[in-house]
Amino acid sequence: MGIFSFFSREKKEVLDKGLSKTKEGIFGKIARAIAGKSEIDDEVLDNLEEVLVTSDVGVETTLKIIDRVQKRAARDKFMNTNELNKLLKDEIAQLLMENNTHDGDSFDIPTTPGKPHVIMVVGVNGVGKTTTIGKLANQFKRAGKRVYLGAADTFRAAAVEQLVEWGHRADVPVIKQGMGADPASVAFDTLSSAVANNADVVIIDTAGRLHNKVGLMNELTKIKNVMKKVVPEAPNEVLLVLDGSTGQNAFEQAKQFTKATEVTALAITKLDGTAKGGVVIGISDQFKIPVKYIGLGEGIDHLQIFNREEFVDSLFG
Repeated sequence: MGIFSFFSREKKEVLDKGLSKTKEGIFGKIARAIAGKSEIDDEVLDNLEEVLVTSDVGVETTLKIIDRVQKRAARDKFMNTNELNKLLKDEIAQLLMENNTHDGDSFDIPTTPGKPHVIMVVGVNGVGKTTTIGKLANQFKRAGKRVYLGAADTFRAAAVEQLVEWGHRADVPVIKQGMGADPASVAFDTLSSAVANNADVVIIDTAGRLHNKVGLMNELTKIKNVMKKVVPEAPNEVLLVLDGSTGQNAFEQAKQFTKATEVTALAITKLDGTAKGGVVIGISDQFKIPVKYIGLGEGIDHLQIFNREEFVDSLFG
């Protein structure tokens, strides 16, 4: 029991530290918004609206939260502004739950012999896509899974080299071809090798830079179709990686990628270096896609499974 308590405490410390800039930013703004006020009136709500919007929660999601807080305050007769943090915490946690963002606690996934769980990872260059893949591979390997990586981002030589390096660090094989090779061919080779070697998990990297949305859609569709020839259910997940530090730009990236392909889960990275962590709330609400992972630092262990209650507790605790 002691060792599990240790790991749980260590995870919480990483989460608290990673969200510290966002927490300080939001609480500082809230403190100024309610200074001298003793009740949650229209002025406090207007100020709170500005706080959430400037914390990159997004306008539409902010309006939902304000409406919830206003109705809850009226219903429960909360008149003291000291109750505001608890109100926000409760309503944001509920909003995340409604948007299919459920609490996770383990990198272990159910697998079927001969049928690896296939994750296709998408996202623009520079968001931490390849790094996220490496950290995921490490976590799955530690959970006892046999992992294969596919270097299907063949448009950028550095992407292949970076993935190979992460493969070394996580001690998992990386299937690659030459620069400019057909990404779908790399994906096919990766799944073929994975099936032949009884792999449990396959993670396929894809190009982060294509000229237009049509090109992106065609490329990702081709990769999917070719993978199905080896594993009919593939991909089991399409994971979109977004850089949390870009704030509203992450919203735009999510919009473009969800139009181009069926994204089933989100990983939001670089939350440790920004005060824009509110973007997690807004993106989850606007796109109704579960946030599955969050990146909280450079370390190989600094990728965490997103836990709604732990996130909100850390932000408003």
